[in-house]
Amino acid sequence: MADSAGGEAKILTRGIKRTKTDDDGPTEDGKETENPLLGFKTSSVLSGSAREKNIFIHGKLADEEAVVIMEKTPIREDTLAELFRGSTLKLEMRNDIYSTYRLQAPLHLNEIKTTVVCPATEKHVKKYQRQESFLVEETGEDYESITLPYIKQQSFSLQWVYNILEKKAEADRIVYEDPDPKLGFVLLPDFKWDQKQVEDLYLIAIAHCRDIKSIRDLKSDHLPLLKNIFQKGKEAIMLRYNLPASKLRVYLHYQPSYYHLHVHFTKLGFEAPGCSVERAHLLSDVIQNLQSDSQYYKTRTLYFPLRAEDGLLSKFRELGRL
Repeated sequence: MADSAGGEAKILTRGIKRTKTDDDGPTEDGKETENPLLGFKTSSVLSGSAREKNIFIHGKLADEEAVVIMEKTPIREDTLAELFRGSTLKLEMRNDIYSTYRLQAPLHLNEIKTTVVCPATEKHVKKYQRQESFLVEETGEDYESITLPYIKQQSFSLQWVYNILEKKAEADRIVYEDPDPKLGFVLLPDFKWDQKQVEDLYLIAIAHCRDIKSIRDLKSDHLPLLKNIFQKGKEAIMLRYNLPASKLRVYLHYQPSYYHLHVHFTKLGFEAPGCSVERAHLLSDVIQNLQSDSQYYKTRTLYFPLRAEDGLLSKFRELGRL
């Protein structure tokens, strides 16, 4: 589910493990993986993190603009014995009780999760580019006069969301669905999670109703929908992953990555992108706020971060709101 990759581009491949050779066994899903990166030509490195073990690259694929996201996969507990047994080590340093090595793991345990966005728009390139961030203060009036017109002007495509809801794409990845058109939703893994361990569990619940862009549109009329997502989402995760509600962080983003109501379910303790206080709103708090005031999110002043080249930030600057 392309929460962060954006819906306007075609996602050619997500989770490419490695290029298959004649000497390799089958890939993890038992199918050979086509390598769309053979013709990729790098233009620039947009950003990267040594701590998070990822890199975002801008380039061209078959003469079309593309963004490639590469991320080291987590070390899994269930592979430790094989990792210790099958790896080769090269000593780098030894001092008293301390020693460091370069470890070369078996090929199938030395994977890089790869996402390809193609054709990528300028928005995608800016999205992954390293930029300074600014905290925006948005009143209810600001939303109506600045943010909402900007959203409508941009005409962000949601076709990829509708493809999921209509089972035209990613149907095999659905963990749970309530098909009710008003109260229902689809629950599926976010592509930031490789689904191999629950320590970094990350799922997204996408509402079937299509008239809620963000938290700003929520009123007390939507409480049955929110409670349904909250309750059934937690139950589905417990049933599928044996993870109780007490170990979950359930929240909405503002601003969201795309303007269709969706809720994030992550494991408590996992520092998922966007879970910080300036962007994440706990679903339990949202429900209580709407119970107290039906118009809470229509009138409430909200704060959120925007990056330096975000068009919405420019609008706030032009009107002296930053």
